[in-house]
Amino acid sequence: MAEGNTTKSRECEEKDCCCHQKATPRSEKELKALKNRLNRMAGQLSGIGKMLDENRYCGEVLTQVAAVESALQSFAYLILQEHMETCVVEEIQKGNFAVVEEAVELMKKLK
Repeated sequence: MAEGNTTKSRECEEKDCCCHQKATPRSEKELKALKNRLNRMAGQLSGIGKMLDENRYCGEVLTQVAAVESALQSFAYLILQEHMETCVVEEIQKGNFAVVEEAVELMKKLK
């Protein structure tokens, strides 16, 4: 095992957490809706690139940047809500209250 992996394993053991990759099962409908949102954002970003190529007015570009930021924030809040309603609830029911700290740290990242 590489030194980095050994260190990571020890850190996880000390923190009493799981080091395996976690997964959140989603229905086909949920997955499709999330991916559609991501595809729309990717299209918006591509549009901003075209605006730059066309030397469009800065204010127009900034308006589109704000739209992408808003869409991404909304997307993040949907994922956070799903996380709180599923993963966090399940872990609390198992007695793992450390998941609350993890959730708070995730919320801080979203600011």
